[in-house]
Amino acid sequence: MSDLPFRAALERGAALFAAGHWWEAHEAWEAPWLLARGPDRAFLQALILLAAALHKRWHHGSTAHRNFYKAERYLDTLPAEYAGVDLQRLRAEVWAALHDPELRPALQPQPGQADLG
Repeated sequence: MSDLPFRAALERGAALFAAGHWWEAHEAWEAPWLLARGPDRAFLQALILLAAALHKRWHHGSTAHRNFYKAERYLDTLPAEYAGVDLQRLRAEVWAALHDPELRPALQPQPGQADLG
């Protein structure tokens, strides 16, 4: 997670995600995902799927949560906190946002961790 281009793409996607620009966040994370390996790749894959779930829900009216469930499979391979993000909180916030268009989940770093946006 120390690679600067990787970190910059992660932060750019995090800012877009928090603003409700889920497809754009998905796009920001795709290039580093292609190069990532191991836990970084699983983390980015989960973020991409969560963003896609929100985009499909609120831009296409899809009530299926297939992408959310796919993201959970990747999140389950990671520790409770990754890259400063509380993954349990992120899951809960995305799940709530899939049911309430007013909610905007964010990648919120743990205290003392690097800021993601």
